[in-house]
Amino acid sequence: MTQSRLKVLRVGTRESKLARLQTDIVIARLTKHYPDLGFEVHPITTGGDKVQDRPIAAIGGRGVFVKELEEALLENRVDLVVHSLKDLPTELPVGLKLACVIDRCDPRDVLVSAKYETLAKLPPGATVATSSRRRSAQLLALRPDLSFVDMRGNIPTRLRKLEEGQCDAMILAAAGLVRLDLGAKIKEYLPVAVSTPAVGQGALAVECRTADSDLCGMLSEIEDPDIAQEVEAERAFLDELGSGCSVPAGALGRIDGDSLTLHGCVAALDGSQILRDRVTGHKQNAFHLGKALAHKMLAAGAEKILTDLRRSTPNAVSPP
Repeated sequence: MTQSRLKVLRVGTRESKLARLQTDIVIARLTKHYPDLGFEVHPITTGGDKVQDRPIAAIGGRGVFVKELEEALLENRVDLVVHSLKDLPTELPVGLKLACVIDRCDPRDVLVSAKYETLAKLPPGATVATSSRRRSAQLLALRPDLSFVDMRGNIPTRLRKLEEGQCDAMILAAAGLVRLDLGAKIKEYLPVAVSTPAVGQGALAVECRTADSDLCGMLSEIEDPDIAQEVEAERAFLDELGSGCSVPAGALGRIDGDSLTLHGCVAALDGSQILRDRVTGHKQNAFHLGKALAHKMLAAGAEKILTDLRRSTPNAVSPP
């Protein structure tokens, strides 16, 4: 793709209202920098969207919410795709690149409930809905008395199921609720020490073809450097663990001035063991900080957790 061809960009996105809102954020940012640029939005249904009657862990495969979007890129049906960064695996297909990261909303997990105000106030045996093993593993370590159930669907669908009484509470990402103007539904923001978020949670990612150098350059102009460094550390941590989306692992990088602090967590699926640690360094060393925290946690016992998981569920995946 040459600069002269950059008249109209074809943008791939998932079909949900949240995905379209996120795509609009990216388009608005590009339009601000390049007002003469046009856009065509191409909604694409992913495998994770198609299968609603099974847990994500039972579907299998890598990147269940991104595979079809990446295929559209590789087949030149779209020029770029917009992701929730937490859905994007750390290893990308040959020929594709993570071109920019922007607009990180609140990265925390939250509790939503019609009857209870906080996690601590949930009664023993309460049913908590989440499709993320990362979340359930961490909360089981704190509240082994709770019953966790998988619940699929977009955010409005899940909230409807909650209102129908299919669960007592659910754990969601704050960012999705806030972007959908549903922040009033949030009862409690869970501290990082209770539920360390998914890698990249709350941030938007734009993926394109590596060969489209002009487009890559344009996308680099809209990137938020601090957000990019935060998630670079988080993704380096996850990549070093070699866990992709299959392990209950979370990470959150936070920049303060020139300093970056990276929090990490690895948990056994049943919550019987949970490891938390953090490292701090200069934000320009984001990648190496992520690797260093992974090595630190592997040495502290994460290696055994990962090994046990691979033996028990070698092909299972889970949304972050």
